[in-house]
Formats: sequence, C-alpha cells, structure tokens
Amino acid sequence: MTDFNSPDSNPTGSNPKDAEYLARLQDYYADWKSIPSYAKLCEVFGIASKSWVKAVLTRLSAAGFIERTPDGAWIPSRSFFARPLAESSVQAGMPLSVTETQGEHYVIDEMLIDKPSSTTLIPVRGDSMIDAGIHDGDIAVVVKRNLANPGDIVVAIVDNEFTLKTLDKERGKYILRPANPAYPVIRPQGTLEIFGVLTGLIRKYRK
Repeated sequence: MTDFNSPDSNPTGSNPKDAEYLARLQDYYADWKSIPSYAKLCEVFGIASKSWVKAVLTRLSAAGFIERTPDGAWIPSRSFFARPLAESSVQAGMPLSVTETQGEHYVIDEMLIDKPSSTTLIPVRGDSMIDAGIHDGDIAVVVKRNLANPGDIVVAIVDNEFTLKTLDKERGKYILRPANPAYPVIRPQGTLEIFGVLTGLIRKYRK
C-alpha cells in the first residue's frame, strides 16, 4: 500500500528532500567511493523502505546526478561531482552575503585541469615562492611541457633537482627567480630544463 502522504511517494516527480538525499549520498561516496546497496541506503537516507530508496535514485538519475552501468549498478555521473560556485564574490574585508544556490556549478577537476594526459600534481615543499601565494604543503597543478615564457611559474630541473620558481631572463640568459627575498636567484651554470608550467594550485586548510 502506497503512503501518498509520504514525501517520497512520487517516484517520477521532484521532491524537496532530494537535495538532502544527494548531499548524504555524496558524503557517503566521498568516504567509501561507492554507491551502496538499497538496504544501506535506507540507513544513509534515513528512510525505511527500499522502494522509497529506488524512487530517490530514480529521481536523482532523471536529474542527471547518477546513472546505471550496463549491468545495472548505480554510479556517479559528471554532475554528481559538480559543486556550486557562489554568484557573488567573497570580500576579504567586511562580510557580505553570499548566494550559493543561484550560481553555476563546476566540477573542480575540470576547473583546474585542461589536459589530463599531460597534467601532474606536485606537492610544494618550502617557502621560496611564498610571496607568489604558494605555500609549503600546497599541491601544484602542472602541465608538463618543455617550453615556457618569462614570467611563467615553472617546475624546472637544475643540477638534477626539481625546483618551482618564476622563469625570467637576465642578460639574454634564463634564470629562476624565487618569490621570497630570503632565497637567491638561481642562475644555472649548466643546462636548464623545463619540466612543466604551473596552471593551478590546491590548498586544503586543516580543521
């Protein structure tokens, strides 16, 4: 018997709680990298019926957040990983209201990476680029290529060691400038090889 008073009684229409169900599913997936069984989803969603779970998944699928594999398993779609971008910017001074729900949605991977096949992530160690906003512990998003222009922040190989610096030219020769006055300019005596160019930066603030 169908409970038509239940908010989950319409498997094909929208539901005001679907955003909450999606958020719970996203959090579960972040922890376990899978979409669990209907029985487990009853617990995750906080609902009692597997048929209600199926209705929720059907609606999330219709909305484009999840999809089925050929063997019938549920998997995330591209939109599952999209995150809201606030419509207004956040001020560093006096606080202003930020509208999150009316902005566009972005997949973070797509924002940072244009060419997956040639992109690598490199942990930053040290504070030689601190004045460029690059901190110890950051993750540098680097596109691998051996050509760069003066002014580019590059990962270079000097004396068989990797370093992250700004490429520059001095008296016709390429040099590497730090962004911290405590460190010297690197003037290679031998060859200077460009490994890649910085295109993005990832920083996670600990709680």
